[in-house]
Amino acid sequence: MFNKKPGFIGMCAAAALCASVAVHAQTGATQSGSQGASGQAGTATATGTAALASADRKIVTDLAMANMAEIESARTAQTKSQNDDIKKYAQQMIDDHTKALGEVRQLAQTKGVTLPSTLDRAHQARADKLAALSGDAFDRAYMAQAGVAEHKKTHSMLTKAQGRAKDPDIKALLTRMTPTVEQHLNAAQELHGKNKAMGSSGTATEKSGQ
Repeated sequence: MFNKKPGFIGMCAAAALCASVAVHAQTGATQSGSQGASGQAGTATATGTAALASADRKIVTDLAMANMAEIESARTAQTKSQNDDIKKYAQQMIDDHTKALGEVRQLAQTKGVTLPSTLDRAHQARADKLAALSGDAFDRAYMAQAGVAEHKKTHSMLTKAQGRAKDPDIKALLTRMTPTVEQHLNAAQELHGKNKAMGSSGTATEKSGQ
């Protein structure tokens, strides 16, 4: 009888040891699996951000630059123009392009795109040249450049970008911005034509008076 008990106790101890090893192995496997899944999720997230096509990144950057340039020119017009219609147009440019720039910046942050904080060399040169003018010369240059030419360029960029963009969020932003740019361009063409006619009329009157 006494010889059987040690054997029985030994069997129980071995069974307990096996169960403990099994639980430990299962826990380790679970932790390893969780870490693996977490690592895969992190990689997927990082890859998702990095996977944005270079063409899409350029579109977002170009959109930001176009809006920044319009805001800069409009602010100059607000301080330099003496024409109430032009000042009113400039205020609309500030309001609409500030809103659009906010959308671009929000999208850029979501997509991991770093945007410029200042105008590039070409846009800054045009802004400086415009700021050096005054009076009617400024009004005509502002409407011709920031009003008509830049909005034509932006509209063309939006149209081409809609065909090139791969990211659906960028496509949606391009679609939302297009009607506003079209409205700006139409208003600029009308106001520029009116301003040119008034300038030509004034010049003709002065010549006839001489």
